[in-house]
Amino acid sequence: MGIQVGMARKKYKVYYPTLYALESENKDAKLFNCVQRGHQNSLEMMPMFFVLMILGGMAHPCISAALGLFYTVTRYFYFTGYSTGDPQKRLTIGYISSSLLFFYYS
Repeated sequence: MGIQVGMARKKYKVYYPTLYALESENKDAKLFNCVQRGHQNSLEMMPMFFVLMILGGMAHPCISAALGLFYTVTRYFYFTGYSTGDPQKRLTIGYISSSLLFFYYS
């Protein structure tokens, strides 16, 4: 995901240290911001994911590993859907990803 953000920075000409593009300065700001926000959203979920993986892995390591792999794959597809700029493309896989994290929590 970080590589995708780096490529989007070059493509849409949004240089460091700017976190988000402004629409007044860049006509492709929405598309870049979708890529950036998809990555940022995944980073925001990582602490909870790691804690739940560790706690679940203590009692059920194989199940926890399998669900962790599945969560990682769904998160990538959520990111690719988010990166398109169309919010509807992230929802289906996003619900699976969120549901899986809730299942971990349970």
